[in-house]
Amino acid sequence: METLPVPPVNPPSAASSPSSATTSPPPIRVLVVDDQVLIRRGMSLLLDAAPDIEVVGQAADGVEAVAMATQLQPDVVLMDLHMPRKGGVLATREIAAALPHTRVMVLTTFDRDELVFDAVRAGAQAYLLKDASEDEVLDTVRAVHRGESRLTPQIARKVMDQFRLLANRIAQEPQAQDSGGQHHVAAEVSTTSSAPPAAQAPAAPSPLAPDPLTDREAAVLELIAKGQSNRQIATALHLAEGTVKNHASRIMQKLHANTRTELAVLVLARGNSRRDGG
Repeated sequence: METLPVPPVNPPSAASSPSSATTSPPPIRVLVVDDQVLIRRGMSLLLDAAPDIEVVGQAADGVEAVAMATQLQPDVVLMDLHMPRKGGVLATREIAAALPHTRVMVLTTFDRDELVFDAVRAGAQAYLLKDASEDEVLDTVRAVHRGESRLTPQIARKVMDQFRLLANRIAQEPQAQDSGGQHHVAAEVSTTSSAPPAAQAPAAPSPLAPDPLTDREAAVLELIAKGQSNRQIATALHLAEGTVKNHASRIMQKLHANTRTELAVLVLARGNSRRDGG
């Protein structure tokens, strides 16, 4: 019987070795929330077409959004505001409280001042209008997932205006207290304002309060206000990323802020108040 030669088995090359292959990061898991079916499905198709994004669920209102977010624990929730049963602001507040690692970005047709302000106060990391471009939506999802905050210039102006109003009310408080029998200005404004309680002066940090931050915390806050991520701040200030996270947590506690977006607009308001002579 003739024995056929057995060809040598070549060992796998380093390039084809599974251990040496570079693994891509997991996709950004997104929950899409909108009461309009066409918008919800269209947005899901747009996001799913991106190689680094995966839509894990769709919700038609705030009740479904909270339940699905609790079950799926997505990285990002794309949230509409005006919906039946439970609106987007309340749903955002509940998700932010229960799921600290899930970030909410608002995508809506409504840009009324009180809605913008309430969404930021509730914990939204970004606020876009539905006329935003496809690239802008995708870029914002990625930025929010990185821990950054995004506001369009139009929305940023509205949030700024709200904080400026609060600053003016607080600046008038000493005058009201020294006026001898006159009504307290801030109290009078808050009782006649049509804005929801979350947008009234007692619930917000004072832009004119003395700055309780250390020099290092102030430097970190300045970069947060510019929308930089923890990693970018760590590189700029030559700090460990964990140290930056600790600074950011202490800053939020000291300034009574719930999100990095709120910190950013607070910094802008404080700057404007000082330039206006506050």
